[in-house]
Amino acid sequence: MTTECPGKSSWPELVGVSGDCAAATIEKENTNVDAIVVPEGSMVILDLRCTRVWVWVNKAGKVYKTPIIG
Repeated sequence: MTTECPGKSSWPELVGVSGDCAAATIEKENTNVDAIVVPEGSMVILDLRCTRVWVWVNKAGKVYKTPIIG
């Protein structure tokens, strides 16, 4: 069974933006999610949640991969 999450689900346009700015943009564009900034190399839970977006940032604090719901 496939579950579709409501609202926007990916933000490729935020790659290269600061993590905090990206998180704020994501939460503004999809009020169903919490955007969580995660430093590169960190471990995260791998379960799928329609209410969460991991915002992966490099050492400079910039998003380095497309944030998606998960």
